[in-house]
Amino acid sequence: MVAGCDINDSAPRAGPHCVKEELEEKIVSSTVGLRGVVAGNSSISKVEGEIGKLVYQGITIEDLAENATFEEVCYLLWKGTLPTQSQLDEVTAGLASKRDLPVGAQDIVKSFPRDGNSMAALRTAVSVLGLFDPEAQDNSPEANYRKSIRLTARIPTIITAIHRASEGKPAIAPRDDLSLAGNFLYMLDGEEPGPAAERIFDVALTLHADHGFNASTFAARVTIATLSDIYGAVTSGIATLSGPLHGGANERVSAMLDEIGEPDQVDDYIRGKLAEKGARIMGFGHAVYKVLDPRARILRALAEDLTKEAGASKYMAMSTRIEQLMLDEKGIDCNVDFYSATVYRMLGIPVDMFTPIFAASRVAGWTAHVMEQLADNRLIRPRANYIGRMDVPYVPIEQRG
Repeated sequence: MVAGCDINDSAPRAGPHCVKEELEEKIVSSTVGLRGVVAGNSSISKVEGEIGKLVYQGITIEDLAENATFEEVCYLLWKGTLPTQSQLDEVTAGLASKRDLPVGAQDIVKSFPRDGNSMAALRTAVSVLGLFDPEAQDNSPEANYRKSIRLTARIPTIITAIHRASEGKPAIAPRDDLSLAGNFLYMLDGEEPGPAAERIFDVALTLHADHGFNASTFAARVTIATLSDIYGAVTSGIATLSGPLHGGANERVSAMLDEIGEPDQVDDYIRGKLAEKGARIMGFGHAVYKVLDPRARILRALAEDLTKEAGASKYMAMSTRIEQLMLDEKGIDCNVDFYSATVYRMLGIPVDMFTPIFAASRVAGWTAHVMEQLADNRLIRPRANYIGRMDVPYVPIEQRG
């Protein structure tokens, strides 16, 4: 407390010290978690939380989900415009031809413990990739574009290799005749996916590719702003994404569905959780969106399509009932994590891959932001509002109680 001010006093505050304290309190309350703070300029994506709108380089997420492939979206994020056919052919061929891991990196991935955390393994493997890339320290736009292609191509290979190793199975070599989405699903079990599953997974990748200055993207930009390298920046992004308050939420949604068990148990479970003090229903609420997350709306439609194709799904039945209950009881909309868990479960994707899949998509956005940051770079070095004690004397160790 500032001398001369009593924060418990009901009388109006007066004097310069009190004004300073009030100002500092306002700063603290308004910048916790940097919520609402504009930290820089970007043309890559825009999130309009009040109206539930997301655009990549000016194009709505709905338009891209309906019409574009993930390869087109990668080019759009990296270059700022949709590709011509020849440009799309070039980037698609580049992504397809760079899926194999360097032999040294393969050996290191094979050495990971089978029961290790999948995101920790992915973080380590991506950092290792930088050691095998002769362009790792070249931060020119041309080199970073080439590295963006390599990273986006190889992360799916790493993820599937880690998962198969956890099951005691050898990695499946990537194919260069499939889309990025199709190849990812193929490397899971060696079965070429059907067109519907491939397209649905492709859309899911598009929906997760970028989202403004989210925590992992901001971490990547902070790292590259020091003039580090793109592998370090993406490693920072992966480490940040691994937290349950960011990329890990869809795994917790899946755990909740398992805990509920059956559709007829939804009401008792959700109402019971809502009655518990401090309990959270995963997949609901968002730091930015005040209305329904537009990505959740698209994923819900994908889940409905899967249900029509495969027949009744208890996961879809549980999900729609939970969504309705949360709206009725709390007026809270779901976010992208909620229905992504449902879609991935219905596609037969193991739960331990949910967050790594997020990284397989978001790497396109991270690398786009890395290149944008370097194009007009300034070291990102914010200040903290100090709220600790002042003028504390040093006490010799023998006098400390």
